[in-house]
Amino acid sequence: MTDLAERPLTDVGRAAAALPVQFLSADGELVAGAGGDGVDPTKVLDFYRDMFLARRFDQEAYNLQRQGELGLWLSCQGQEAAQVGSIRAVRDSDYVFPAYREHAAALCRGLSPSEMLAQWRGTAHGGWDPAAHRFHINSLVLSTQLLHATGYALGVSADRRRDASVDEVVLCYFGDGSASQGDANEALNWAAVTDAPMVFFCQNNQWAISTPSAAQSKTPLHVRAAGFGLPSTLVDGNDVLAVHAATSAAVQRVRDGGAPEFIEAVTYRMAGHSTSDDPSRYRDSCDVEFWNARDPLVRVRRLLDHSGWGTAEFFRSVDEEADELAAATRSACHSLENPLLESTFQHTLVHETASVEQERERYTAWRNSFA
Repeated sequence: MTDLAERPLTDVGRAAAALPVQFLSADGELVAGAGGDGVDPTKVLDFYRDMFLARRFDQEAYNLQRQGELGLWLSCQGQEAAQVGSIRAVRDSDYVFPAYREHAAALCRGLSPSEMLAQWRGTAHGGWDPAAHRFHINSLVLSTQLLHATGYALGVSADRRRDASVDEVVLCYFGDGSASQGDANEALNWAAVTDAPMVFFCQNNQWAISTPSAAQSKTPLHVRAAGFGLPSTLVDGNDVLAVHAATSAAVQRVRDGGAPEFIEAVTYRMAGHSTSDDPSRYRDSCDVEFWNARDPLVRVRRLLDHSGWGTAEFFRSVDEEADELAAATRSACHSLENPLLESTFQHTLVHETASVEQERERYTAWRNSFA
């Protein structure tokens, strides 16, 4: 059913509860009988567009970092299917908690290049209003977002008890490295025992910086999650169709009042952990070649070519849109201005007190004295 079993690079295949759910082979062929027979062509075109734009934005941000315009960048190249397939399975009203690499999901939620780059250019601690997008700011401290998401989901549970019409579901992203943290274990356990309305979405991209998945845990992540009492699904994370189907099903079960669920999406981080990392020092080039052949974007393009669903006009339109996004990304980055120190006085407390206001005004007067 899946070509991931041909060469198990991670704990998947050593003790997995089942083969990964897969609708689309590495060659872009629909897997007969696996659910790929009823695929909606319009949805596939939308997925391709989302993934293509995400990769172009990601590459542009990477280039900006290399040019000295960003302090750091963490690429999501290779993980576009996992993010697009999952984020498109929840409603815009469902709250999402990312880690720090969910650029494709953020774009799908409508975040602008300016909002996404501000943190990495050092002009803001977090570049967007979480409430406006129902998308939490990046969690740079590993695994903290799992506890944040669980706490928020408990609030949703309380709302549900007061109002039966509330059916919000919380989606939380994290990686295999985060799963090794104590915060993750606490969040999984607490969500399970409280029936928090949430879906934990683990992008197992094989590496926690330079530590491989197999060196982090003897048990596959979805099996560990099941041990906490969470219904768990293993899915081919480079297959956007399978990811979307698996996430949609899990989200609907939770929305209907079911237990919180766990999805392990097996994918691969094609670039380094960040722009300060050299992955050639710790991973084999043949592994990269193996996953290059399973590029999530190429797989969908092959499907569109084989099926005839993608027209020349469609691909031209997506190319043009990507060029516009790249230009907007460069412009947004160069337009970001360093904040004045006064913003520290205004943002340290929820509401600026009279004494802090006086301090800010004295500082402003002192700074202006040098004009």
